[in-house]
Amino acid sequence: MTTGIVYHPAYLSHEQHPAHPERKERLSYTLDQLEEEGIWDDPRIIRITPAPANEADISAVHSEEYITFLRTMSRTGGYIDFDTNIPPGLYDSARLAAGGAIAAADAVSNGSVENAFALVRPPGHHARSGMGAGFCYLNNMAIMVRRIQKNGYKKVMILDWDAHHGDGTQDIFYNDASVFFSSIHQSPFYPGSGYISETGYGEGEGYTVNMPVPAGTTDVSYRYLFTKVIEPLAHEFRPDFIAVSAGQDNHFTDPLTGLALTARGYAEMMQRAVRLSGDICEGRLVAVLEGGYSVEAGLPYTNLGVIAAMAGMDLTGIREPGAYETLLSGAVDPSAHLQVIETTRDLSAILAQYWRCFRDLA
Repeated sequence: MTTGIVYHPAYLSHEQHPAHPERKERLSYTLDQLEEEGIWDDPRIIRITPAPANEADISAVHSEEYITFLRTMSRTGGYIDFDTNIPPGLYDSARLAAGGAIAAADAVSNGSVENAFALVRPPGHHARSGMGAGFCYLNNMAIMVRRIQKNGYKKVMILDWDAHHGDGTQDIFYNDASVFFSSIHQSPFYPGSGYISETGYGEGEGYTVNMPVPAGTTDVSYRYLFTKVIEPLAHEFRPDFIAVSAGQDNHFTDPLTGLALTARGYAEMMQRAVRLSGDICEGRLVAVLEGGYSVEAGLPYTNLGVIAAMAGMDLTGIREPGAYETLLSGAVDPSAHLQVIETTRDLSAILAQYWRCFRDLA
């Protein structure tokens, strides 16, 4: 199995502030870990250098007014919200991040690699058609999905496992039956959306599925949701391509969130996603990095686990250093899984009106 890793040194240049959670160390520590583990020398790994997204690809998702706003503010600097400012040169950084997602999709589409992971920043899944938010400017995932469809793969399933609900991506595809958006995310939490009642609109009704989970949720619940929700839906929807918004901020050491996933849990999630893509769409899978703010204790190991799973490597050695293990017990809520089971039961009842795989369960 060959896996493309999209990366560009300029991804370390974007900076809102040296102490901002979304800072260059999010990637630099991961790069050090990949170097230490010999990932770049592995014959199953192909390094892909991206180019900036062109205006046509960006305009397929974002309004001309918003694009003009970003261009203008990027000349002098500006603000979108209290934690999303626009440093000078931002538009070029955002174009290169979106271009990284496109490069990953193109490499899988043309058969250069079997799957690909775009290690990009800034992230994108909170950006809507007409405005950015939550550290996001251009919606890398949405831009990539439209490129996938332009490449001839009409049905795309998005799995967003970032701890924060991908409200921007959901909004862009909310009335589109060609794109199935699914999300597992902490709730209640920023951005305050992603309830099980949000199922799409118009032609897209039934093609949005949200799986909110409480703080303290562990790997066990994510495996449960794959089995009970994601895999049955994928088999019924039969996408031509699977796209993962790979937010790594569910890790138990992440300073911005309250979930309790492990690096092994991340690796196993991606392993299941890869197997699913093999069963349904000839292995066509692409992942795009979203959040993840535990720059030393989390991201290097979760990103390594995701890459190892995508490339079909042995996962038995995927784990965090023992020094962090004591933090895990404090992050776990033993009652969280019972809440997940209850929410899944309610969600199945809602989805039964749209999908046969839930009718026997409702």
